[in-house]
Amino acid sequence: MDWLNLFLHVDQYLGRMIEQDGLWIYAILFAIVFAETGLVIFPFLPGDSLLFIAGAFCASGSLSFAWLTGLLLVAAIAGNTLNFWIGAMLGNKIWDIRSRWIDQQALLRTHQFFVGHGGKTIVLARFIPIVRTFAPFVAGISQMNSLRFQLFNVGGAILWVVGLVSAGYFFGNLPFVKQYLNVIILVGIGAAVIPAALGGAWRILRGRFRQQKREKQKI
Repeated sequence: MDWLNLFLHVDQYLGRMIEQDGLWIYAILFAIVFAETGLVIFPFLPGDSLLFIAGAFCASGSLSFAWLTGLLLVAAIAGNTLNFWIGAMLGNKIWDIRSRWIDQQALLRTHQFFVGHGGKTIVLARFIPIVRTFAPFVAGISQMNSLRFQLFNVGGAILWVVGLVSAGYFFGNLPFVKQYLNVIILVGIGAAVIPAALGGAWRILRGRFRQQKREKQKI
């Protein structure tokens, strides 16, 4: 499947799925959100755009807002929880695993993000593609307290699901939004990823600068 095409035209894919699958669409959307948040091998699924477009279909009457938000909240919370416990079971052994199914670069970047932001990462990551999938996994690896994790997990899920589905409900069917949906999705992804990437790069450079400074002081 062309994943970029899926990201940019999720409205067309979702529209066809609603027509073809009827009520099964709720189970399908549940499975997609659960897989993206619960399994590190599926970071490429279109989480943000899917929630936004699903909200727009709620506004048109094709989907139930209450059922959709309720089910996707459960999917997002349960997915993160599963991902957390998988990370906790694997622990630091994950760094020795070389699997083509796990993006080691994304895993490392998320770990650095987690080190910099701590528990807030679980909330912030909800709005950052790729990092969203790896954040609970890294929290588990880092042996984060499970109760503390769940507080961030539930809070982040509510902000993410209710926020994006509501945004789609109120704004997704506006002519301007529908006309430039592809651009809005790309800008949204960029707005989420670029600041995180720059922040990570700054922390790395700052760490290296401090290390060089300490080495000079020893000399």
